[in-house]
Amino acid sequence: MRDRKIRVGILFGGKSGEHEVSYCSAVSVIGAIDKEKYEVVPIGITKEGKWISPKESLQALQSGIIEGESAMMLINDSSGKALIKIRNNTELNVSSNKNKIDVIFPVLHGPFGEDGTVQGMLELADIPYVGAGVAASAISMDKDIMKIIFKQNGLPVLDWFCIKRKDWKNKSRILMDMIHQGIPYPIFVKPSNLGSSVGITKVHKKDELREAIDLASSYDRKILIERGIENTREFECSILGNDEPQTSVVGEVVPAGDFYDYQSKYLDEKTRLIIPAKITQKIAEKIQKIAVSAFNAVDAAGMARVDFLYSRKTGEIFLNEINTIPGFTKVSMYPRLWESSGLTYSDLIDRLIQLAMERYRDKNQNKTVYNSKLLTEK
Repeated sequence: MRDRKIRVGILFGGKSGEHEVSYCSAVSVIGAIDKEKYEVVPIGITKEGKWISPKESLQALQSGIIEGESAMMLINDSSGKALIKIRNNTELNVSSNKNKIDVIFPVLHGPFGEDGTVQGMLELADIPYVGAGVAASAISMDKDIMKIIFKQNGLPVLDWFCIKRKDWKNKSRILMDMIHQGIPYPIFVKPSNLGSSVGITKVHKKDELREAIDLASSYDRKILIERGIENTREFECSILGNDEPQTSVVGEVVPAGDFYDYQSKYLDEKTRLIIPAKITQKIAEKIQKIAVSAFNAVDAAGMARVDFLYSRKTGEIFLNEINTIPGFTKVSMYPRLWESSGLTYSDLIDRLIQLAMERYRDKNQNKTVYNSKLLTEK
């Protein structure tokens, strides 16, 4: 038995267009986590990418502004497993073990948090963490690569192609003509590596295309051009688990605007979330089956929210994307779907931490030494 609480580092903020969304998720997680079982270590990351001390992070949670003077870092050493302070940007304060961390719960959305970068650092530091690993995080963040993987696994995705920002700057007219001739309107233009619908435009005609690509290219060097469909319904399904993932009930999003953009997600109160969705059991089971297949296709772990488009005209279901760190406020779709499935918000947080520890134990069964005799035989 443990003689102390499990110390959980909550990573939030970050150098991303989803900085504010991450802050909101962190406030909710810290408010709901079981304080009898877990000791929370808040770790804020500024918009510039600086990690700040737990004390300053706590102040940031109260003020809503993530900033601080005390730069922190994780020891890049499996024997450390600690958060340490950098003094004068050079000297490291490693005199105390009070900053030891047992597990990290990242609620970072978008680049530099959900894309495998932080996950790689946590692997090197040998600290268990909630959610998908390096490869799954990177694949799922890049919508182009994600769709390639889905298509290779026979999953239903809408037609798309990707253009590079450099090519857009150098030959925009040629690309405009190619897009106009290649994909029927409406078209969705998206940054390939971002979430929360930041930088996304629904384009109805050619005159709107240039401005949409300019916007998306301001957020990413890869721009996704994707076929849209009219008269759709948007469904979402939550996944929980590691090697044996489970699905929640299916929910429906009825956006206030033309599609589920940032305004509809976070600002417009007219957006409705219908949980469970009013669909037949056959459609719900099909969505759940595809959701699990998508989760397994990218080798995700812990949690994910899988998003779908449903054509009212044809009855076709299209896999839109998988989110490995979905919005995690108490009113976000991911936890609400689980609450409707019988798992409370607090218990969901506990289950995710336990899944992180389970995956860490499984990884530690791997052999890391091979006696090749290369260094002993001359």
